[in-house]
Amino acid sequence: MSRFVDTLVDTAGRSRRGMVTGAPADPVRRSWGQLHEAARRTAAALVAGGLAPRQAVAVLAGDPAEVARVVQGTWLAGASVTMLHQPTPRTDLSVWRDDTLRVLRMIDARLVLVGAPFEAMAGVLREQGIPHRMIGDLDGDEGFSVVPAAEDDAALLQLTSGSTAEPKAVRITHRNIHANLVDTAAHLECGDDDVLVSWLPLFHDMGMVGCLLLPMFTGSDLVMVTPAEFLARPMVWAELMSRYGGTITAAPNFAYAILARQLARADAGSLDLSRLKALCNGAEPIDPATVEGFVAAGARFGLRPEAVNCCYGAAESALVISLSALSDPMLLDTVDALELEKNGRALPAGDDHPSGVRRLPMLGAAHPSVAVRVVDDSGAELGDREVGRLQLRGDSVTRSYLTEDGPVQALDDDGWLNIGDEGYLVDGQIVVCGRRKDVIIMGGRNIYPTDIERAAAGVDGVRDGNVAAVRLMAGDSVARESFAVLVESRLVGDPAAEKALTDAIASRVIADVDARPAQIVVLPPGSLPKTPSGKLRRAAARSLISRRP
Repeated sequence: MSRFVDTLVDTAGRSRRGMVTGAPADPVRRSWGQLHEAARRTAAALVAGGLAPRQAVAVLAGDPAEVARVVQGTWLAGASVTMLHQPTPRTDLSVWRDDTLRVLRMIDARLVLVGAPFEAMAGVLREQGIPHRMIGDLDGDEGFSVVPAAEDDAALLQLTSGSTAEPKAVRITHRNIHANLVDTAAHLECGDDDVLVSWLPLFHDMGMVGCLLLPMFTGSDLVMVTPAEFLARPMVWAELMSRYGGTITAAPNFAYAILARQLARADAGSLDLSRLKALCNGAEPIDPATVEGFVAAGARFGLRPEAVNCCYGAAESALVISLSALSDPMLLDTVDALELEKNGRALPAGDDHPSGVRRLPMLGAAHPSVAVRVVDDSGAELGDREVGRLQLRGDSVTRSYLTEDGPVQALDDDGWLNIGDEGYLVDGQIVVCGRRKDVIIMGGRNIYPTDIERAAAGVDGVRDGNVAAVRLMAGDSVARESFAVLVESRLVGDPAAEKALTDAIASRVIADVDARPAQIVVLPPGSLPKTPSGKLRRAAARSLISRRP
C-alpha cells in the first residue's frame, strides 16, 4: 500500500476529528473514521462494478462530503482521481460537454462518478455513451480489503488551468502527494487542535490537496462550504473561522481583498480571528496592498499580522512549493524597478529610489521535498537576486503530463521541471516576478503585467481583480511591442464616464509603471475570460480587443 493511502487509513482509525459541512445553517459533522467507512463501501462498490487497479475515475460533484468519500474510496480501490471542471449557471452546456469529452478521452476515464448538484449532467453522459454511476448508489460490502497502490502509480490527474481550451493534466503520484503533505503538515505544525476552514473548489489543487487532503491526512478538523456559498455571502468565511476557532485557511489574493471590505463594515467584537495562525495566500500573484488592507481590517477582530502566509505552489509539485515562516508577517523585497526590468537584477532600493521601486512578496524557502533553482535561457544556474526561469525537482514534482496527444515528459535530462515563472532567490527565499509567457518587452524593459494590473485596479470605477494587461506585438495596430489594458467596470456604456475612466487609468499606469498603454478597453462585468479556478486567461482576453468598436 502507498504511504499516502496507508496514512489515510491510519488517521481514520486514530483521529476523533472530522469534517463539518452545511454550516452555518445546517451543519453536519462526520468523523474521519465515519468518512473512511463510507469510503470503504464506495471502494467495494467500484471494484464489484469492474473497476481495476490503476484505471482513471473522473468525478463531477460539488458537495464536499460526497467528494471526500468518493475520492478516498477511489484510492482505496487502487484507481486515480480526476476532478472535472464544473458547469455554472452561465456555462454553455454544449461547450462544456465537448470540453469534458476531450478530457475524458485524454485521461482514458473508465468511469464518471456524478453527485450533487450535477445530477442532471448524467443525461449528457448517457447520451454520449459514457459509463457513469451516481455517487449516492455506491454502497458495497463493509468487509472490503484495500487494493494496494504503488508509490509511482497515479493518484491524482490534476487538470491544469487552461484545460478547457487545451486539455492537459498533471500526473501526480502517491509519492508526490505524500511528500508534499508531509512537508506542508510539518511547516504549518498541523495537530489535533487545528481547524482548517475552506470554501475553495475541489477541482483546483489548492482546494483538493491543500484544504481537503491536508486535514484528512493529518486528522485535523475541516469546516468546508462551497465556492457558491462564499461568492453569495463572502462574510460566511470569516464567520466560520470565528465560530469554529479556525487556525488555517487558504485562498487566492482576490478573496482576501473581498473579505477585507466585508471586515471593514463588520461590527467590532462580532468576530474572533485570534486563533488563526496561517492564512495562506497563493494561486495568483499576491498584491502587497491587498494583504496590508486585509491585516488592517482584521486587526479589530484579533487577527495577527504574522498569520498571513505568502506561499508559492503549482499542481506540478502536488501543491505547495514554499510557505513563508509562521513567525513572519508578509516580507517584501523592495527593489530598483528599472534594474529589475532592464538588467534582470533585483537590487535592494528604498521607497524613495529615483527610478522607482517594485515591492515583491517573499514566498518562503522551498519545501524539503522540492529543490528550486533559477537559470538563464542557456540553462546556466544564476545566483541570488539574478532573475531567470524557475525550475523544480524532487519527490513532490511530477514526471509527466497527459495531453490529447499522449503522455509528455515534464523533466529535462537532469530531472528539472521548468515551471513557467520568472523569479529569483534571496536569502533562501523564493520571489516570483511573473509568468514568462506574459512578459511585455518595451524599450529593453521586461514589464510584468501584474504591475500594470495593480496600477489600473487602483482607479475608482475599476472592478477589483478584474483587470488584464496583455501584450500587443508589432503589427497589432502598433509599430512595436506594447500592451493593452482591459478592465471591467459598471461605467461601461456611458461615453463620458468611460473617457474619464480610461484617462485616469492611463495616468495611473504611466505614473506607477512609466509606460503608456497603447489601448484601454472598458468591458461589462463578467467579460474577462478566466479559468475554472478563477485565474485570468490573458491570451484569451487579448482576443476581446478586436471585438470592440
